[in-house]
Amino acid sequence: MGKQKKIGFVLFLVLVFGVVFMLNSHEVTGATKQSVTAAKVKKAPAGLDDPVWQEAKAVDVQFEGKEKFAGKKASVTTQAVYTDQEIYFLFSWKDANKSVTKGAWIYDGQKWSHQEGNEDRISLLFEINRINNFATKGCAVTCHVPEGAPNAKDGKFGTSTAAEKGDLWHWKAARSDPAGFADDTWLAQIEEKKGGRKSDAGEGGDTSNMTADKSMPKYMLAPGKKLAKNDILLVSHAVEINDYSVFKPGDTITYRMPKNPQGSRADIKAESRYANGSWTVMLYRKLDTAHDDDVAFDPRKKYNFAMALFDDSGDQDSYDSEVLTLQFSR
Repeated sequence: MGKQKKIGFVLFLVLVFGVVFMLNSHEVTGATKQSVTAAKVKKAPAGLDDPVWQEAKAVDVQFEGKEKFAGKKASVTTQAVYTDQEIYFLFSWKDANKSVTKGAWIYDGQKWSHQEGNEDRISLLFEINRINNFATKGCAVTCHVPEGAPNAKDGKFGTSTAAEKGDLWHWKAARSDPAGFADDTWLAQIEEKKGGRKSDAGEGGDTSNMTADKSMPKYMLAPGKKLAKNDILLVSHAVEINDYSVFKPGDTITYRMPKNPQGSRADIKAESRYANGSWTVMLYRKLDTAHDDDVAFDPRKKYNFAMALFDDSGDQDSYDSEVLTLQFSR
């Protein structure tokens, strides 16, 4: 081989390897999305500590603080498994304080008042139909509206067009978890003064426990019933108060009473534990609920989703993740 041919061949190899290197570098450093891989398992996890969770890769998902949490960070260890019929998620995150008050009533011997405190929450948003810019911007396009934007009050929690549709899973430590569920809702186009968040078909959510003048609780624990997890009063276990003289100073009663969900709103079941300064939460439902207000998971496909974390907070005071990819091992 002549000298010029040798030089040309070397330059060709350099060019080829350079292109390969750049492509590989782009694959590693250019891909900003984290992936959560749902591991295929023969037997569904029976709880938070089931050994089957060892088959799922744990992903440390990073969250950025918004609104009052701006500048702060959080992280949630996330795992997923699935069977032929159901999908299961396991989340674990540090939280210095267990927050389940949600404005519970307290009696001082003369009057009732609301205690300070909100609740801890985690939410997941999946696309049912493609949501414009969600794949790159995540919750920012549906949940957080720039200050001063037109209809800012109505603009949160919704999509821009009727064609866009999202599936919102919302675990609430005080308002859904005591009933054993996460609230199942969905996002539609924003309506004036209504926003775009809708409840799934059926019954669910919670109801405010208060008299018509809002000065005191209207319901108490019914005889023969027990309080649910975290000493929360469920609607199904409540009875109207007829004699307020039975209460003594320091007594507390749930303000936001969870309902036992029915229909499509009852799709997402939940188990949880707070211990050693951390929450562990398991959410699970059918891969395909056959409800048009839910995303139907197909293990042959990938799905964009994002998460938000709330620490004793409400409204837009949250920690948000970047957009994630849910994929399935087979």
